[in-house]
Amino acid sequence: MNKLLATLIAGVFATAAATGAYAQSNDVVKAQAEAQHDIAKAQEKEAKKVADADKDVAKAQSKANEKVAKAQQKANKEHLKAGEKVADADPEDRLKAEAKADKKIAAADAKAAKKVAKADAKVAEEVVEADKEKALAAAKTNEAIAKANADVKKEAAKH
Repeated sequence: MNKLLATLIAGVFATAAATGAYAQSNDVVKAQAEAQHDIAKAQEKEAKKVADADKDVAKAQSKANEKVAKAQQKANKEHLKAGEKVADADPEDRLKAEAKADKKIAAADAKAAKKVAKADAKVAEEVVEADKEKALAAAKTNEAIAKANADVKKEAAKH
């Protein structure tokens, strides 16, 4: 998007220069240089905000992956414990032990699923926040571009 804006702005300046819309006085040239500087500065700020937002999303995703792995590990431990209890049970109590094991396994799986859902929700929240930050940064950049172009036109109108 920044490249598109830069291309459009360059086109505006090129068209203006080609058609003679702006008198090429020193003041106008200076205003154009300042405008290009302001635009570059705004685009740099936007790029930094976008990078920060992406970094935050990556950090949240990493944390979520860790939580999911931990939850799965705990569930696997519960599965092993339950299997051991069934294996250690007397033959006449085996059915009862299997029923207990099934309950424990189901509870462990449910707990793991809950943690996964919470982790995914946190990542989704971070993605939404990042998108908001990116949109605000883009809006500020667009505002700076419009202001810079207006300043050039204002300076050109004086001559």
